[in-house]
Amino acid sequence: MKPVKSPYLVPFDGRIKRNRFTTKPPKDEADKKSCKKALARETDQLDELQRRLYAEDRRSLLILFQAMDAAGKDSTIRAVMTGIDPSGCQVFSFKQPSKEELDHDFLWRTTRALPERGRIGIFNRSYYEETLVVRVHPEYLQAQRIDIPKDLDRLWQQRFESIRQYERHLSDNGTVILKFWLNVSKEEQRMRFLSRLDEARKNWKFSVKDVEERQHWEDYMQAYHQVLEESSRAWAPWYAIPADNKPYMRWQVARIIRKTLERMDPDYPKVEQDEATRFDEMRALLDSE
Repeated sequence: MKPVKSPYLVPFDGRIKRNRFTTKPPKDEADKKSCKKALARETDQLDELQRRLYAEDRRSLLILFQAMDAAGKDSTIRAVMTGIDPSGCQVFSFKQPSKEELDHDFLWRTTRALPERGRIGIFNRSYYEETLVVRVHPEYLQAQRIDIPKDLDRLWQQRFESIRQYERHLSDNGTVILKFWLNVSKEEQRMRFLSRLDEARKNWKFSVKDVEERQHWEDYMQAYHQVLEESSRAWAPWYAIPADNKPYMRWQVARIIRKTLERMDPDYPKVEQDEATRFDEMRALLDSE
């Protein structure tokens, strides 16, 4: 299935200019009210498409979100999936790995959370953390108890190759993959951190570690750039969505998900002829009660 066209679709040829990624929406589409209305239209359509996917029970949709802190991953998942039947949607957040997870290969913990056929699975962070956070902080590799090559570039290339093969395997076996990088600017992140400090109801979101990680901003941007280059493929595309304007960001994410489900074109199962012939009999029996 061909990926949905979008100005934010990351090319598949591995040659990407970093300055092509914007954090701001087009000026003529930044109106908050119109973006919210557009999002509501998308979520209405997503509800019916998800019902058909669940009833069909043949394929699944895996949606990955990656972003810097305060980019809006949680709120986007909440806003876009509003109204979706909870029985057909699963959300998993991947943070610091547990001891059990560290006793396995780096793809193990996310593999356990893959969506079943008929369901939408959402990963808030994912196996890409192993080429992002761990790359910026290679000291984390010590806890993984693996043979660490002197040339770390070799390790990252091995992981990219594993991820590409893994995603191709999932695609070949009925899982459609969408990957969103919510691209927030450093200045917008600063303002959102200040908001978390200034508003009591947001204090719980604030972490000292988040501010400390800002010191590695350039390292993270380089890591994200290589992730997009190495792993945006036709069977598992990346979309670099501007995240400085949350209403616009959520609308664009919902739009791409909706169009993807439309291309999947799930349908309600057809009743077998033998069973259908008994419908009149069953209807008469129920009417006679």
